[in-house]
This record gives sequence, structure tokens and C-alpha cells, in this order.
Amino acid sequence: MTRYLVVPQWQGSPSSRAMQLIDGAQAIAGDLPRSATTILEVPMEAGESLGTGIHRLSALLHTRAIIDDALGGRIEPVLAIGGDCGIALAPISHAVRRSPDTAVVWIDAHPDLNTPESSSSGAFSGMVLRAALGDGEPGLAIESGMVSPGRVIVAGARSFDDAELEAVEALGITTVSVDELRDPEALAAAVRATGAASVYIHVDVDALDPAELAGNAHPEPFGSTVAELTAAIARVRADLPLVGSSLAGYSPASLSAAEDDLGAILRIIGALA
Repeated sequence: MTRYLVVPQWQGSPSSRAMQLIDGAQAIAGDLPRSATTILEVPMEAGESLGTGIHRLSALLHTRAIIDDALGGRIEPVLAIGGDCGIALAPISHAVRRSPDTAVVWIDAHPDLNTPESSSSGAFSGMVLRAALGDGEPGLAIESGMVSPGRVIVAGARSFDDAELEAVEALGITTVSVDELRDPEALAAAVRATGAASVYIHVDVDALDPAELAGNAHPEPFGSTVAELTAAIARVRADLPLVGSSLAGYSPASLSAAEDDLGAILRIIGALA
């Protein structure tokens, strides 16, 4: 049985709609089974950078500790729901510690491969996948070597910074384009090629085309449809067990406006859960 962990963190986002990520997490939580859902109390304040290149780092560190504590010794798959993409880092670490031979599928309009030094915004959501590979702020980054670049697949990305393009090339990270995602087999084949025995899947809703979802903190044109995305996830799961997942980036204009998007969101949750 999947457990749902709702983390209304906003401090990692560079968006002007960042605090609406809280509304998005709460709106989704209202449609999840109560008996299987835990909603975390995370700090509301912005926090301080603590002399680093990461904005609001103190709040991010606090929330990371809260998520780590909530995951504890759980052995069942956990679907973490945020919030910004930073909420995925602790669940990835948790999943890989239990299942070392895990591939990480990062479905996002942005590859989130910056470091504090290369980021132009200082927003941690653009550094999360790089931190999962062990690069970046020690208090947030996963232990180096736990996640191998050869077992990371970035799918649906269409907005790369120069430093991120360089990282993809230097680290040998596999990418699956939006066009390739239209064939569900493409993502599954990329995961199989890693030789992994299990998979973790992260979805930022900006992987979707803006026409599919109004409540998008970072809309990028020419994204995937909900049908394409859920079909690709289902095909991956047909091959390998899912040991964890996360969904982030949902920022509706208001709680009432979320009603228009929840059908699409719940279809993705259904594919992950």
C-alpha cells in the first residue's frame, strides 16, 4: 500500500507564485485517502541563505529534517507531494538506501542540475537532481555515490541552462525528450538500459503542456499531455517495482481554482500510486 506524504514547502521555488505551492499541496491532500496520508507541518518563514548560494537554506534544512523523520523506517512505497521539487530529495535518499540498485526518473520541464555556484537564481528547486547526485550543499545533498548518474533519466525537459547541458554531457545522464515520451516504450527502454532493479519516479507538473494544467508555477510550452505522461509511467512500472515517487510544482491561483486541475493531478497520482 502506498503512503502519501504531503509537504507544503515553498522556499525552494524561484516563482512569484511560490507560496501558492502551499495551496496546491493542500488541495491535493483533500482528495487523498486520509488513513494513508500524512500532512507535514513545515516552516512558513522564508529562512536565511546562511552564507551559501542557496536562498532560504535554513528553512529548507528544517523541512529536510522533518521529512527524514517522517520517512523513518518505512518500508512501503511513499509518494511525496509538494511543494517545490526540493521535497523529492529525502524520499530519493530513503528509497535508494533501501534499494541501492534504483534508477531515478526525473520528469520535469527543467533538469534541475545546477549547483549553488552555477545557479543564476539561487533557488534550490533548480539544484535538486544535482544534489541527489551528491553535488552541492552538504546539509541537503545525498551522500556521493548513492545515486549513479548512469541510473538517472531526465524526461520531458525542454529548458536547460548552459551549466545543465554541460552536466548532462559530463555526467553521462540519459535524456528522453517530449517527442520521445509520446511513445511509452521510450522511457521504459531508457530505464531498462540502466540495469536497475527498481525505480524512483519524480514528476514536476511543469512537464505537462500548459494547456493541460492551469496551476503551473513554471509553465513551459510544448510539454506532454497527461495521457502521454501516465502511459509512460505505467510502462516503466510494468518492468520494475516502484520504490518511491514524488509530485511537485502545483500552484493554483486559489484553492477554488484547483478544482479545474485536480482531475489531471489525480490521474498522475494514480499512475504513481
